[in-house]
Amino acid sequence: MGALTHESLVEYLLEEAYEVAETIETGADEAELKGELGDVLLQVVLHSRLAEERGVFGFGDVARGLTGKMIRRNPHVFRPDGSLQDSFPATVEEIVLKWDAVKKAESPERSTPFQGIPVALPALAQAQKTLDRAERAGLPPGEPVETGLAEKMKTEAELGELLLAVVRSARNRGFDAERALRGAVRRYQNRHL
Repeated sequence: MGALTHESLVEYLLEEAYEVAETIETGADEAELKGELGDVLLQVVLHSRLAEERGVFGFGDVARGLTGKMIRRNPHVFRPDGSLQDSFPATVEEIVLKWDAVKKAESPERSTPFQGIPVALPALAQAQKTLDRAERAGLPPGEPVETGLAEKMKTEAELGELLLAVVRSARNRGFDAERALRGAVRRYQNRHL
């Protein structure tokens, strides 16, 4: 095995994150979840150690940065000194509005609500995040191709079967569903720049 680098560790970080998601989604026991979360934390420690060896930052710096971000981005929970507020907003909508205002103030250079969505996200996750951000920005969601089809879904399992059928149909026609959805998301974002 060659020298460890941030680049050489990316695949393991992603793999460990997906293993945590799978553990949660399959209802595995708490001991397995604890182990998988430890594997993700190990990746954070490894990346921090590599940076520390170059004199850039260490694990403590990462933890302090996270603490500062949590306090800064959650003024509805924390006072600037990190202590808890005496009262909290009454609705989730108020929390989201405060969160969005803080994020906008932190990144005034962001000119669209889509900046910061990782292009490496799987296409479905990218589509979901794009539509979430568009809704919060007051942008139109776009029209569904098959009006009423998604509304007939009563469970996530039914939706999953529909999505699998769409991918199967695309595959049978020689289309790459992942690439097709990425393109559709990109076109949607470009229409609303």
